[in-house]
Amino acid sequence: MDGVHDQNAESFREFVASRSSALLKTAVLLSGGDRHAGEDLLQNALIKVAGKWNRVEDPEAYVRQVLYRQQIGRWRLKWPKREVSYGEVPDGVGSEGSTSSAELRVVVREALGRLTARQRTVLVLRYFEDLPEADVARLLGVSVGTVRSTTHRSLAKLRGLVPDLAGFGRAEAEQPPSRDYTPVEVRP
Repeated sequence: MDGVHDQNAESFREFVASRSSALLKTAVLLSGGDRHAGEDLLQNALIKVAGKWNRVEDPEAYVRQVLYRQQIGRWRLKWPKREVSYGEVPDGVGSEGSTSSAELRVVVREALGRLTARQRTVLVLRYFEDLPEADVARLLGVSVGTVRSTTHRSLAKLRGLVPDLAGFGRAEAEQPPSRDYTPVEVRP
């Protein structure tokens, strides 16, 4: 029995060593750009997974799902913790109204921190994890319509906070409806 335990422990350590950087990026985004909160979120997820490691078939998917569900738990609390705004966007960012890639990342990270945890989670799943609306709805335990409306409101707020994102997400809205939507013709 100790040999199996040792193999599981070694397998878990290898997974953490190889995937923690990518998982931390997601956790930081879910935490609104707060690296320390992202580290806490990831550490708590890994602690939960470690106890079930021998039963986990797809470790990365399972850890990501634990991350999402922990984040959901944060915004479903009866009295959620107040989000902290880390500062305002500095005046004169970029030159002549344009923003460099590095500056834009910093500004977007700060803007994500000003969204609600729910808005941020939906945007991270849709655009960072590139998940379809149906998968996001399933992971968050909400309807596809809720995902769509939350995405729309979140992008509108993000565009207001970061004007350089004015075109972001709009090309997707101009695409034909997804395959899981069938328009119905109504006749009088």
